[in-house]
Amino acid sequence: MADPSPEPFRLDVPQETLDDLRARLERTRWPDEITGSEWKYGSNLTYVRRLVEHWRADFDWRAQEAELNAFDQYRVPLGGVDLHFIHQPGVGPDPTPLLLVHGWPGSVWEFHDLIPRLTDPGRFGGDPADAFTVVAPSLPGYTLSYRPGQPRFDVGQMGDLFAQLMTDVLGYERFAAQGGDWGGYVVTCLAAGHAEKLLGIHLNFLPVRQDLPLGDAPSEEDLAYLEELRFWQAEETGYHAIQGTKPQTIAYALTDSPAGLAGWIVEKFQTWTDHRGDFEGWVTMDSLLTNITLYWVTGAINSTFWPYYAIRHGPWPLPDGRIEVPMAYASFPRETRHPPRRFAEPFFDVRRWTELPRGGHFAALEVPDLLAEDVAAFFRPLRQRR
Repeated sequence: MADPSPEPFRLDVPQETLDDLRARLERTRWPDEITGSEWKYGSNLTYVRRLVEHWRADFDWRAQEAELNAFDQYRVPLGGVDLHFIHQPGVGPDPTPLLLVHGWPGSVWEFHDLIPRLTDPGRFGGDPADAFTVVAPSLPGYTLSYRPGQPRFDVGQMGDLFAQLMTDVLGYERFAAQGGDWGGYVVTCLAAGHAEKLLGIHLNFLPVRQDLPLGDAPSEEDLAYLEELRFWQAEETGYHAIQGTKPQTIAYALTDSPAGLAGWIVEKFQTWTDHRGDFEGWVTMDSLLTNITLYWVTGAINSTFWPYYAIRHGPWPLPDGRIEVPMAYASFPRETRHPPRRFAEPFFDVRRWTELPRGGHFAALEVPDLLAEDVAAFFRPLRQRR
């Protein structure tokens, strides 16, 4: 059987979907809030009310839709999913194919400022020889790669699907890959299962087990990481437990209430970004709402929870042995956790380990310039392996 052919895709949300969204926003029923709590107990009421009012009255979805449609987008039937992806040609003498993988609660929108820096570095003062041709899929089950009732995918299955996309569908025998959040897991699974296809992998989230032994004489860096883990497990894993145990239950509220969906998602951006007290100056409401609207208009939130359930109820998805693919890690100061390099080296062929001066969990959205520079620097000596 011949491999399926991609079909060009253009995003055009029906106006009745947008009208229904606006009507639901007008009817929002608000909770109370403990006075002076700000973001301590979750999404701040004052901020979410302003975000929802902006969404209802001022947010221009059609302008954001046009910005997404400026990219070359496609859909292809793979694995029971109509897989959506951006396939943006590089501008340079010999662009290297690069798979770019997002996570939760993100989307390909996270890459809207990063992709041009990767595909056309000369436009930003870089070297055209560093150009990539970028393939950025929506994860199966996420936003534009979702339809009701389709199969659920764990991170290993996503890696296999993307290997098929890159080689069988698009014809790239060797390619580079980059990912953060679940994208870091997917790219690592891809390297473990399809090493012969990878030039290297670049991660801005390091998927290492949280139960690795510290040894008899832990360093200050080890102890700092242990404290990060303690705080993370005590204060930041509520969403993970819900999405990983009873995802169907929370899905009713988030699929029915746009204000509820916004409150669920925006708290992660506020908590995990490097805004340093100026959240709105760091991530604009329009950018947040573009991402949230993609979740709303596709109705995809329930299926995006599946990787949490799968990782909680199945085996650890990554191999115990070493992955023999060149690897780089970009550590951003407001990432949720900072594993020491020595925790990575038994499992990865670490070629580059960079401590960046600013940025957080959503680095592609927050600091696309720094991420693009680090990706280009890592893959520069590896391009000849094609």
